[in-house]
This record gives sequence, structure tokens and C-alpha cells, in this order.
Amino acid sequence: MHFYSILFILLVSFSTISFAEIPFMSSQWAEKTCQIWNKNKALVKGLGGNWIQNNKKRGYKIIHLHRSECEKSPKVEFVISEQQNQAHCSYGGKVKHPQLDKTVDYYLYASDEDWHCMGKAGWGCGPMGAMMTGKLMFEGPKTEAMSVMDSFELFLKLTGQVKATEACPKE
Repeated sequence: MHFYSILFILLVSFSTISFAEIPFMSSQWAEKTCQIWNKNKALVKGLGGNWIQNNKKRGYKIIHLHRSECEKSPKVEFVISEQQNQAHCSYGGKVKHPQLDKTVDYYLYASDEDWHCMGKAGWGCGPMGAMMTGKLMFEGPKTEAMSVMDSFELFLKLTGQVKATEACPKE
């Protein structure tokens, strides 16, 4: 009986570990990253005002992210909503808005190596450097992004705050 108890505990431990790991830039990763966004007061306030108000009177902006190595994997989406003149993440997950308005919305993609560098705020991986050197491929209102570079950097750092595996998302 003792052997089966130990076996059961080991099986539960291993299954918990495998379920706890989520693929980088999967819908689960985006959901957790959205929660972290809202806890970052400097980001929420920093992207308030003009940035969040430039939303075509929809009340939100959309950001899509993707990994170059996972070309066949779906993108993830963040919906950033205007709440009391602040930028709150109201959704992180599977893409619900496939058509972006590139005058107000953003599509960002990079290699895993570059995402990780940006997530760690590594040398040469700040937002301006990443955009200028092609480490971060970017579609959307570039002048607007440059006007909020400090806050944009806080957003890029979020990519390194959720523990994730290198497996490509399948959902």
C-alpha cells in the first residue's frame, strides 16, 4: 500500500508540473500577462491620456503579438481599454479582432531570442533600439509609440514576466 501512495504522489506532482508550464505567447500566457499589466501602475497611467484616447472612439486599442519561430501558431491579442483616462488590459488571449486598424492598433513580432532580450530589458533591447535594429518588427502608429517610449518599454518587459516554455502554441 505504501508503494501505491508514493506512486500516486509522484504522478500528481509530475502532472502538476506539466500543466503548470504554458507555451510562450499562448492564450494562457496572454491572460496572465494581461493581469500583470493591470498591476503595473506606471504602465496603466503611462499609456493613459493621449495614447489610450487614440482609439477611434471605440474605447479600446488592440495589440497582437507573435513569435517568428512559431509561424503556424496563432497570434495572441491584448485589448487595452480606456478606464478613467488610464490604459487597462481588459482581455488577453486568442485573437478576437483579426482586423487591426493600423492607425490605432499594433502588431508586434520578433524572434524568441529578441523577445527574451526585451523581456529581460537586456542591453540593446529597449523599445527604440529594438525597433531601429529590426529586433522588433512593428506595424501600427510608430510616431505614437515613440511618444510613449518609457511606457512602451514597460510593456516589452512584461513579455519576460510569465514563466513559459519554448513550445509553440497550438491553440
